[in-house]
Amino acid sequence: MNICQAQLQDLQEILSLQYLAFKSVALQFTDQKIQPLTQTLEELRDEYYNGIILKMTNKNNKIIGSIRARENNETVYIGKLIVHPDYQRHGYGTMLLNAIEKYYTNKRYELFTSSKSPSYIPLYEKNGYKIFSYKKINNELEFAYMEKN
Repeated sequence: MNICQAQLQDLQEILSLQYLAFKSVALQFTDQKIQPLTQTLEELRDEYYNGIILKMTNKNNKIIGSIRARENNETVYIGKLIVHPDYQRHGYGTMLLNAIEKYYTNKRYELFTSSKSPSYIPLYEKNGYKIFSYKKINNELEFAYMEKN
């Protein structure tokens, strides 16, 4: 697997992968219009210009994972760690998380995930993240905010 910085021409493929990867997450909720499934290419371009987006490619140069981050006041906000469903549970999420941290060294890292995501919280905890706050979004959705110093 190869991890490198995504280019503008990669964004549509990353967005399609994002829709695929978050489809299973959305099934947990009555209202399945979660932000990762409604994000537009224009919104993803804004993230591209205001931070960093990494892509992971397989030996055929197909994008099978991605992660993005932006820095603000010594904190790096990590978002949308995605891995193609066929490649999940093989350590690729950890590889992407480690790669984004190498772009921003000696910082505080922050991310959030659904508190109903039984596999994501342990992944982040295994990589040194700790829950510091919860935020209830609606009757079904609560975010667990996690940090690593």
